[in-house]
Amino acid sequence: MNSFLGPFRDISPIPFESIWESPSNIAFVKYWGKKGHQIPANPSLSMALSECKTTTKTIFAPADELRVSLNLEGQNNDRFAKKIQIYLESLVVELPWVLNLSVVIETSNTFPHGAGIASSASGLSAFALTLTDYLYFLKSDASENIFFQRASYLSRIASGSACRSVFGGYSCWGDSELSKTTNEYAIPLEVHSELSSLNDTVLVISGTEKNVSSRTGHERMNDHFFAESRFTQAKSNFNRCVSTLRSGDVEGLGIILEAEALSLHAMMLTSPNPYMLLKPKTLSAIEAVWDFRRQTKIPLYFSLDAGPNLHLIYPDSHKHKIDQFITSELSHLSEKIIFDRTGNGPRKC
Repeated sequence: MNSFLGPFRDISPIPFESIWESPSNIAFVKYWGKKGHQIPANPSLSMALSECKTTTKTIFAPADELRVSLNLEGQNNDRFAKKIQIYLESLVVELPWVLNLSVVIETSNTFPHGAGIASSASGLSAFALTLTDYLYFLKSDASENIFFQRASYLSRIASGSACRSVFGGYSCWGDSELSKTTNEYAIPLEVHSELSSLNDTVLVISGTEKNVSSRTGHERMNDHFFAESRFTQAKSNFNRCVSTLRSGDVEGLGIILEAEALSLHAMMLTSPNPYMLLKPKTLSAIEAVWDFRRQTKIPLYFSLDAGPNLHLIYPDSHKHKIDQFITSELSHLSEKIIFDRTGNGPRKC
């Protein structure tokens, strides 16, 4: 029996309402490729954001069958409702009573959905947190000290990257040489005080929903000629990233950030069915960042998720100069600029 869900198997649903806010995250070491059901092919490491987040209200009630409705940004969304229904059905072995639930969801983001800023991470972790909250309401004597582990486990089943969004600061997910890491859920990572809070300014190059989903991208790694080499690289970069974060080495961290971002998109470009999510303005922004760093020696680095939008990572010690550079030299390349930073994690509303 599953240790996270087993205690909640033999209960009866009753009405409950929960509202949680959960952040997006930016993966410093990327998870790209799966083995089995939502099991990562390599460990990953991410930083929770502060301003890019999802707020989700879920109303649970008894019903004669499982029914899910979902309202996104004030509009009914049957496609996402179906995803949540499939997700809940996947929990039936451990939680058979979910088949007798009415689930009504209202959710909204502070940033563009489906554009490669990890909206699935914030959205599905927010829903998983409301579901975890419901479990604890139904069985109030459940262990509180593993609430977020349980929420991370439930988030991971819905979306791999979502399991890292239930913790603030930095978190790791996936079996590794690092003590206590696991494929089942994410764990928080303590880092050097100088890197405990970094700026992450997001250049929204395009807010349009991307034409190849992350789920499809993961599937295309199954037959990728370079897959095993990529997984080996990611495992090595994971160990190096943990080391730089713990030592406070911002330059070493920046090198890994950019290598990981470019490797992720290289996998897309060299896929058996190749595709590109980068835009011309993405490349122009990358070149501008490199030029700025060469000329000033200021530690400004970039990362990318599975989309065209650039995350600019930098310490507070250079914030004024870098913010000026972003506003004056990069704003014409973006639809919107989101000045974000390391976040404290989710909260119950």
